[in-house]
Amino acid sequence: MKKNYLIIGGTSGIGSCIADQLVANGNVVSITGRNTAKGASHPFFQLDVLDESPVMPEISDLDGLVYCPGTINLKPFRALKDEDYLKDLHVNLLGAVKVLRHYTGKMNQGASVVLFSTVAVGTGMPFHASIAAAKGAVEGLGRSLAAELAPKIRVNVIAPSLTNTSLAENLISSESKLKLATDRHPLKSIGDANDIASLAVYLLSPSSKFITGQILHADGGMSSIR
Repeated sequence: MKKNYLIIGGTSGIGSCIADQLVANGNVVSITGRNTAKGASHPFFQLDVLDESPVMPEISDLDGLVYCPGTINLKPFRALKDEDYLKDLHVNLLGAVKVLRHYTGKMNQGASVVLFSTVAVGTGMPFHASIAAAKGAVEGLGRSLAAELAPKIRVNVIAPSLTNTSLAENLISSESKLKLATDRHPLKSIGDANDIASLAVYLLSPSSKFITGQILHADGGMSSIR
């Protein structure tokens, strides 16, 4: 049966892959982005979650929502300013709060929400203080909402490691950087956007109807094995 999904930040990277996979499965998918999506193959709405009062597209009867906006702000702790922490919190946490505040009342029974964290929350990494703090808050939000919104809405969080998207391009922009990144993973590979998207699509689907309140680590084994 055809489902109705909304992808916040669905114009590129993992969000775009999620949208494409959902449509390929016969679903209706709307996407949002900060900039106009030229030639978008899905219904597109311009939305900047950093706006103080963003105008949300009026979409109801949702079976699932994915919040994809994120940041990679890697600096030594001594170099991080208050503004760095605030920006990471605004994009990763408060943007999700604004979106979910608007749409949870417009979701169907059995709907699913997917949020994104990072492997750096559960595995201490240098230079990740700001982003790990913000994503740690996202994990707390996800677990809390999973409890509060049950049994109507499921909420889960995916915590990837470094994934090959435009957001991470500076971290893998040379062969030497890419080798260092892959060697840190037990599976000797960095993340692929379509693989992470497949996990999100599973969590959105009725196949995962008994899963909620979970932090799922799609990280090549980085968080759990050496």
